[in-house]
Amino acid sequence: MVYVLGSFVAGYLLLVGALYAFQRNLMYHPDQTIATPQTFGAPDMKAERLKTPDGFPLLAWWKPPPTPDAPVLLYLHGNAGHLGDRADKVRPYLDAGHGVLLVTYRYNAGAGGSPSETGVLEDGRTALSFLRDQGIGDDRIVLYGESLGTGVVVKLATEKRHRAVVLEAPYSSIADVAASIYWYVPVRLLLRDHYDSTSVIGGIQAPLLIVHGRQDRVIPVRFAERLFAAAAEPKRLVLVDEAHHTNLYDFGMGRVVLDFLSDPPVNRP
Repeated sequence: MVYVLGSFVAGYLLLVGALYAFQRNLMYHPDQTIATPQTFGAPDMKAERLKTPDGFPLLAWWKPPPTPDAPVLLYLHGNAGHLGDRADKVRPYLDAGHGVLLVTYRYNAGAGGSPSETGVLEDGRTALSFLRDQGIGDDRIVLYGESLGTGVVVKLATEKRHRAVVLEAPYSSIADVAASIYWYVPVRLLLRDHYDSTSVIGGIQAPLLIVHGRQDRVIPVRFAERLFAAAAEPKRLVLVDEAHHTNLYDFGMGRVVLDFLSDPPVNRP
């Protein structure tokens, strides 16, 4: 009996140690594809390399706004895939006359970096600096986050006031999601990267849109609802009954976002 118990404890500790050691392998999925806009149906965009302060050349696709007052969408994507996988998602905004900057992270597209919350946040700030260098003010920038990218966007949105914030399939925190999967492990004590959006989202002053699928099994809808509850007004929550984690655009998310940008919610007296 003592032997069995000892073996169980040893196995459990080995499991916990493996999850701690390899947690970033589970959270981030590097993709070294150097996708070009022309190959993925976005010939009106141009590939750029944006160098971070610590020297990583981030791959980005850029389409300047056609008019001096047009909104510019900064799109920060999820933890896997490449820029070409998001070409269809940004098409509605390009066609609507918005500028778009679609940027990937330091661990992708040959940039040479390793994933971490600190590094990915720096990547987001680098993208914002690029837009400001183009003469685009924060009052014209729409911060758009997809999945993992929502945690980056929420943090960036608390640092300056922007035109609007859009979150596609967001989470309340990585700890909440991880604890729902690995309920048998003290994940909150083990995590290196927290992306604790709930604790900071109240600092966003711009109009906020959250869109989430009710059938999402990657990030269950309850985490989006928790995040929305913590956010300050003005805000809007759109839950799509049939959608899961990756197919919100099949259910008209592009139209939802454009309608939101043209008629954002306002604070009520």
